[in-house]
Amino acid sequence: MSTEEFNEKATILVVDDAPDNLALMSALLKDAYKVKVATNGEKALQIASSAAPPDLILLDVVMPHMDGYEVCKRLKADPNTQNIPVLFLTANVDAHNEQRGLQLGAVDYLTKPVVSSIVLARVDTHLKLKASADFLRSKTEFLEAEVARRTFEVQAIQDVTIMTIASLAETRDNETGSHIIRTQYYVRILAQYLQLHSRFKNALHDNAINLLYKSAPLHDIGKVGIPDNILLKPGPLTDDEFAIMKTHTTLGRNAIRHAEKQLGMKVDFLACAKEIAYSHHEKWNGSGYPKGLREEDIPVSARLMALADVYDALVSCRVYKPNMTHEQAREIIVRGSGSHFDPDVVNAFLATQNDFLEIAARYVDGNSGVLDGDDE
Repeated sequence: MSTEEFNEKATILVVDDAPDNLALMSALLKDAYKVKVATNGEKALQIASSAAPPDLILLDVVMPHMDGYEVCKRLKADPNTQNIPVLFLTANVDAHNEQRGLQLGAVDYLTKPVVSSIVLARVDTHLKLKASADFLRSKTEFLEAEVARRTFEVQAIQDVTIMTIASLAETRDNETGSHIIRTQYYVRILAQYLQLHSRFKNALHDNAINLLYKSAPLHDIGKVGIPDNILLKPGPLTDDEFAIMKTHTTLGRNAIRHAEKQLGMKVDFLACAKEIAYSHHEKWNGSGYPKGLREEDIPVSARLMALADVYDALVSCRVYKPNMTHEQAREIIVRGSGSHFDPDVVNAFLATQNDFLEIAARYVDGNSGVLDGDDE
C-alpha cells in the first residue's frame, strides 16, 4: 500500500491565528489529505470533538486567548480526543518549551518556517503510528468484549446448571423450585445485613456473598441419594429413618467433592456449596449434625442457610402440616437464638423480616409438599 493510498482519507486539522500560515499549510497538505482549519483554540476544540474528528492536528503554539499548550492540555484531558496526535508548530525553538509540549502529550515539534518535505514526512509517520495504535486498541477492545461475553455465557450456563440440578433434587421430596429460590434470597439478605458486622465483615465481603448466593441452591443436593420410602414418607420418621435422612448432608458434600475431582481444579463457589450442603443442619449449641459442630466452628455460610432453610420450612405448606404464619415462625426462630441459631444471625433476621415477607410473597409455591424429617 502506498503512502498516498494509506493516507487517502486522513483529515488534518491546522490551527493557527495567522491566515497566511493557514493558507501555506493548506496548500502543502491538500493534495494528500483532507484539510480543516481553525483560527483559534476554541474552534479547534469544537472540530476535534465533533462527529468527524481529525486524524492529526498541527497546532500553533502562540495564539491569543488560548495558546497551543492549553489547547493540547484540553485535548488530552478529553477521552474523545486524547488519542489524536498533536504536532506543535512554533517559531520559538526552545528546549524548555519543547519539553513542556511533549509532557502535555504532543508527539512532535515542527519549526517555522516549515520545510515541506519534513512536514509531509512527519505527518505521514505519525498517521501510520496512529493507525497502528488504533488497530491495537480496537483489537484489545474486541478481545475484552469477547472475554466479557464468554465469561457471562459461562456464568449463565453455570447458574442454569446449578438451578436445574437443585430443582431436580427438590422435586424428589415434593418441594417446588420456589423453595430453593426463596432460601437463596433469604441467605443473601442476611449476608448483606451482616456484611458490616464486626464478627462477619471478613467472611462476608462482596465476592463471598455472590458465591454464597450462587451455591445456596445446592444445600439439599444430597437428598437425591435418600431412598424414596424415607424421603417421601408423609409423616414423622422413625429414629432409624431419620439417621438415614441425616446422611444427605454427607452425600451432598461428597457429590460436590466428586465433581471437583472430575474437574481437576478448585472452584470457589463449589467450596462454599460443600460447606452449606454438609453443615447447614449444625446447631449453635452443638446438637446438630453431621459433626455436632458448635458456635464459631460452624461455617458462616451454613449458619445463614440454617436459619433460611428452617424459616422456609415453617412458613411453607406441606402434606404433613399446614404452613405457619410469619409471626409463628419468627417466635420459633427467636426461641432458637443461642441454641439452634447464631444469635447475631437471628438479629439480622429480625432486622430484615420485612424483606423475608416480600420474598415469600413474590415466590409462592404452586403446589404443597411434605415436610422432610430433618426439618421437623
